[in-house]
Order: sequence, then C-alpha cells, then structure tokens
Amino acid sequence: MDEYEDGERLQKTLARAGYGSRRACELLIDAGRVTVDGRVAKLGNRVDPDRSLICVDGIMAPTAPNNVYYLLNKPAGVVTTADDPQGRPTVLDLVTSSARIFPVGRLDMNTEGLLLLTNDGRMAHLLTHPSSGVDKEYLVRVQGDPTPGAIRRLREGIELEDGMTAPASVSRVSDGLLRIVIHEGRNRQVRRMCSAIGHEVIRLVRTRIGPIHDATLPPGSSRQLSLAEIRKLMDTVGVVDFSDTTMHP
Repeated sequence: MDEYEDGERLQKTLARAGYGSRRACELLIDAGRVTVDGRVAKLGNRVDPDRSLICVDGIMAPTAPNNVYYLLNKPAGVVTTADDPQGRPTVLDLVTSSARIFPVGRLDMNTEGLLLLTNDGRMAHLLTHPSSGVDKEYLVRVQGDPTPGAIRRLREGIELEDGMTAPASVSRVSDGLLRIVIHEGRNRQVRRMCSAIGHEVIRLVRTRIGPIHDATLPPGSSRQLSLAEIRKLMDTVGVVDFSDTTMHP
C-alpha cells in the first residue's frame, strides 16, 4: 500500500464509491474492515483507485473511476462477440462507449435478453467463475406443454453430454411458458435441458442476472448500471479469494 504515495486517500476513494461520508469511511478503515491488495488498510493509506484491489468486509468495492458497466437488452440475431468474421451485428454495435468494453459471459445468437458489458476484468472474472453461483433467470417458450414430471426433472437435474446439471428453479408460467433459474454457465444449457425433456425451445429470453433486472429496457437498448446496482453485483459475487492470482492487476 505504501507504493501509492502520490495516490488518493483511501477514505476519499471509499466515499466516492458510496460507502458514506469520509468520516464514516474512516470508521470502516479503523475497524479493520477494509483491505487493499489483500492487506488490512490503515488510516492514512493512499491508493490508486484504478489499480488497487479494495475490499470492504472481503467484498470488492467499485472504486475504479474509469470502470464502466452497461446493461444491454440483446435482441435475437445479434452475436455476443467483439467482432464477427461473417459480418453479423454484434453486441458492441449496440452499446456506445468510449471505453473498450467486452461482454460478460455469452448469449447465443438467437437468445434475447439481458447481458452485461464492462471493461472491469476483475468483476467479469468473478461473475463468470464457476464458483460464483450467480443466478440467471430466463423466460422460455417451448413446443408443447411440459408435464409436472418433466418440470420436476428440470428441477432435480438433467443428464447432458457434458454431465449432470445442477438443480434449477423451474416454474410453469402458462401453457408452454416456463421460468427457469440456473446458476451454471454451460453452452446453450437451457436449450439443451428443455430438449432433453422433449420440449424444444421456441424463444428464450434472459430476464435477470443476479440482482440485475430491467423490464423497461427496450430490445436493442442499453444503459449504464447505477452505483447501487454495481454494489449489489459485487455483493452477489461475494468474498474475494486472494489465493486466486487472476484477481490482481
């Protein structure tokens, strides 16, 4: 922490990130609840907000002023990549940002709904890491109307070619319309799960990523996340594991 002698005072950085007044942030530091790059912080520490890994109660704090976070409502026919050799529209074509952003995870070309884009590699790593267990909720229109037994199979886990799926939260909204919540990130998982019970997917829309949802965001539109939403995301991914070196700059 001493390497940032010309940096910003830690309490100022925390206050800007929404942890209260500078005095309240000083109390957090004094209580030993703040770490910088894995070490307990002290009053008087200076940090580089763009490089320092600052955590409060072990949870990463949104302190880097140059990090941006966007929520996109992806329409069908758009690919989740930075560039497409076939010339198809990409998710980056739909988000205007001066920062070099990238999608967090993937939605296949024909899947619609919410997608996060950011330039924050640490956050992206936490959200997509297999251990994160971040819920993703989908509305799924399928062929036919699954029986209670078929829905129970989805809830308990489905044997796919790459192994058994984890238990899912599944409810029947109406004839042929399901709400499915999973916390894994396998390729085309929801489509394959529904196919395995004999009901091919007609339309698939992601409606929630962890605590983030927005039913008013039109297809093809995007917006920046609020500071409160960013804090909720960081709370959702939980405590940072400092033994994972990929978390450090």
